[in-house]
Amino acid sequence: MTQANYLWTPPPVYSLPVRGSDARLPVARIFCVGRNYHAHAVEMGAPVDKAAARPFYFTKSVSTLVESGATVAYPPGTENYHYEMELVVAIGKPGFRVSEGDAPSLIYGYAAGLDMTRRDLQLVARDKGRPWDLGKDFEQSAVCSEIVPSNAVLAEGAISLAVNGETKQSSDLSMLIWNIPEIIADLSQFYHLQPGDLIYTGTPEGVGAVTPGDRITGRIDGVGEVALTIGKPE
Repeated sequence: MTQANYLWTPPPVYSLPVRGSDARLPVARIFCVGRNYHAHAVEMGAPVDKAAARPFYFTKSVSTLVESGATVAYPPGTENYHYEMELVVAIGKPGFRVSEGDAPSLIYGYAAGLDMTRRDLQLVARDKGRPWDLGKDFEQSAVCSEIVPSNAVLAEGAISLAVNGETKQSSDLSMLIWNIPEIIADLSQFYHLQPGDLIYTGTPEGVGAVTPGDRITGRIDGVGEVALTIGKPE
């Protein structure tokens, strides 16, 4: 096979460590579920009636991925930089238009993640009916722990986040509006899900701003922990 002659070096393969293995999980795409805890939807001023709605999604570029434990610069263009603690589902095999009953077979494992958000930019876009990209899809905004292999459906388990040791978010996975099989089944109606796809499943109430020097730590029972330090602006 003739080797391609690229104009510049192609981007790297983004990947995450896997617990108990020396192999890494290559990440394909990052999907995020919006407003998937009732209390968070209320605090954002957009309550959700599950009977009259279905999940909605936004994406983050794979290049936004950051491993847990990193220090990231306070991002440009914002004065209201928020944390959102989330359970992350890693997809392990292809699936398209799968049923809720078959959805668990696509799960490779789980991780603890942070959906970092330029909240002021997100809200301006939301209020004007524009895409959320500037608020959500920016460098070093998708933080993720190691992947924990498991195809079990996590229906409950404490999820929490602290800033500088002070608890800010505290809820349970049982409070998800759309559970994991429902999310996978619904998302697969629109996309051919592939191994390496990550799904950030939504954040509980208690989101808030951080400033340079802050240390974020999050934990999900049965999954693990995630950590991030906020550096100085560039």
